[in-house]
Amino acid sequence: MASLWQFFGLPDPEAGQNGRRNETQQPAMMPSATQQQIAPKPIEKPQLAEPIPEPVGVQPPRREIPLGWQGPVTSDGEPFHDLGALHKATPVTPNRALRYIAPDVMNRIPTRGITKRVNQGDTVIVDLRPLVHMDTHQNVCRRELKQMSDDIGVGVFALDAEDKLLLIPGNDVVVDVQSHELGLGALIKP
Repeated sequence: MASLWQFFGLPDPEAGQNGRRNETQQPAMMPSATQQQIAPKPIEKPQLAEPIPEPVGVQPPRREIPLGWQGPVTSDGEPFHDLGALHKATPVTPNRALRYIAPDVMNRIPTRGITKRVNQGDTVIVDLRPLVHMDTHQNVCRRELKQMSDDIGVGVFALDAEDKLLLIPGNDVVVDVQSHELGLGALIKP
C-alpha cells in the first residue's frame, strides 16, 4: 500500500527502518520448502528530461506607461504604485446637501429659499409636526409647497402617514415611486 511519502514523491523514512528489521529477523526464521521466496524488484529511476534553456538576450515585452502617469516607475520601466507614499487627496466639496426645514415663529415655510436650494440639487425635508394643533396652517403650508413643486417641476413626497414630514427631491435626484416602502419595516419583515 502506498504511503503518504510516496504520494508526494518523497522517500519513505520508515522504509529504511523496516528493511533493517527484516534483515535482522530473517536469519532467525528459516524458509521452509513450501514457502516461495519473493525477490525484490529493482526500482527503475525514470530519466528526467533536460530542462529547456531560456533564450539568451530575449527580454519579455514591456508594458507601456499609461498616459498621464505621475507615479514612480520601476527599473524595468513599469508603473509602480507606492502604497507607502503619503499623498493628500484633493478635498472634495459637496455640491448637494440634505436640508431640514421647519416652520418659523410665524408658522411660515420659506418657499423661495426652498426653490433656490432644490434647483441647486439639494434635497429638502419639510417638517410640519410643530404645527400639531393648527390644521389650517398645515394645509396652507402644504398648498404652498404643492404650488412651488408644480412651478419647478418636482414632486412632493410624504414620509409619514399623516403627511407632516414631506420630502422634496433636488434637481437630478431620482426617487423610487414603485415600491413605496419606507423605513426599516420592509427589512424586518420575514
